[in-house]
Amino acid sequence: MTTAQLSPSVPPPPEHDQPRVITAPVSRADRIYRLGLQVSGYSVFLLMGLIAFFLLLRGGDALSTAGWHFLTQQRWSPSAHVFGIAAVLPDGVLIAVVALVLAVPVSLVAALFIAEYAPVRLRGALVSVVDLMAAVPSIVYGLWGVYFLQPRVLGLVRWAALHLGGVLPFLKVRTGDIGTSYTSSTFMAGLVVSLMIVPIMTALSREVFSQAPQGEREAAYALGSTRWGMVRSVVLPFGRGGVIGAVMLGFGRAMGETIAVALIISPSFKFTGHVLEAGANSISALIALRFSESDGQSLSALMAAGLMLFAITLLVNLLAGVLVSRSRSGAVTAD
Repeated sequence: MTTAQLSPSVPPPPEHDQPRVITAPVSRADRIYRLGLQVSGYSVFLLMGLIAFFLLLRGGDALSTAGWHFLTQQRWSPSAHVFGIAAVLPDGVLIAVVALVLAVPVSLVAALFIAEYAPVRLRGALVSVVDLMAAVPSIVYGLWGVYFLQPRVLGLVRWAALHLGGVLPFLKVRTGDIGTSYTSSTFMAGLVVSLMIVPIMTALSREVFSQAPQGEREAAYALGSTRWGMVRSVVLPFGRGGVIGAVMLGFGRAMGETIAVALIISPSFKFTGHVLEAGANSISALIALRFSESDGQSLSALMAAGLMLFAITLLVNLLAGVLVSRSRSGAVTAD
């Protein structure tokens, strides 16, 4: 005899459970609030589209004049209808890469220390200092780099050029062993920019590290792991995506830095790839240095250069935002 025969009044369970739909009345205030959020969100796309349209409209004349030579020409003479970003774009990328090479280790170590090793009483103060560093104007970093930092690292730069230039060609200085050969270089600009992106990368990395699951931390300790073993097996794998996003955001910030780079570099329109040699440039610095004296075709060329920089940084930051958002949702902490 079955259960259904013993209890005929109890209906048999359904073959497939269906979730119950819970509805709540939507008030007028809720509709207004939701509409405000939607307008705010879509306004970001509108503003970005207007900026792109403005740059394309103002730079379209220069783009139509130069054509594909705008991306291949290493000369800037808009009055003669000869101009291109083939030198300033790679130089700007190289400055950003130098900044990342110097800033990434410092940022990761600082973020790990604040999130995992710093005493609780000191942690809040360190977070405030990092946030304060991010608020310092770029011109302050630029002036500090020109008048304080650059004279004090010339000895190290000269030693690297003389002793490592033969092994690593990009460290070679070809203009002779004189003081001015090592100043206003790609390395100097990247060094100052690295100090500007360290706070951003540190803050983002620390936030991601602090979100590592507490249960997995305790499980690592229960299995006999040391603190560094727990960090290596739980915190770092969990924050991998967030760290990548922080690095890409730092790259976009370094690509768009203007005043600090313009104060340090000696403008050049020939890409060499020698990071310790005097002479460098970037799109943002080019716009800042040439804007006041430009009109007509020259201004249109600068707008076209700004459009290229806008497109590059927008793609980098969009990809970084996707990676950071995925890392916050919780990732697999071990392969």
